[in-house]
Amino acid sequence: MKAIVSSADAPRAAGPYSQAIRAGGLLFVAGQIPLDPAGQMIEGDVTVQARRVLDNIGAILKAAGLSFPDVVRTTVYLADMNDLPAMNQVYGTYFSVPYPARATVQV
Repeated sequence: MKAIVSSADAPRAAGPYSQAIRAGGLLFVAGQIPLDPAGQMIEGDVTVQARRVLDNIGAILKAAGLSFPDVVRTTVYLADMNDLPAMNQVYGTYFSVPYPARATVQV
């Protein structure tokens, strides 16, 4: 059985998908981009954008009764791999040891 999980503190789904789905003991969170909860794209460098994305994810996790230590896997998409060190700086303030497994790709 699956159930929708959503938070008003993260942007609404912009299409026919859910912010997150709980299936059994797992939570699947939709990909996030740097939109504020009202759905407006935020301005700023990769650190500002990464914070907004992770805040959105945190709000969705909270709505599911979870938090960042519960995350086991992430995928990060960057427009420029030169932004990886700055993104990692922000990412490391949300996650701690043991860090989730992660794939990071340039798109």
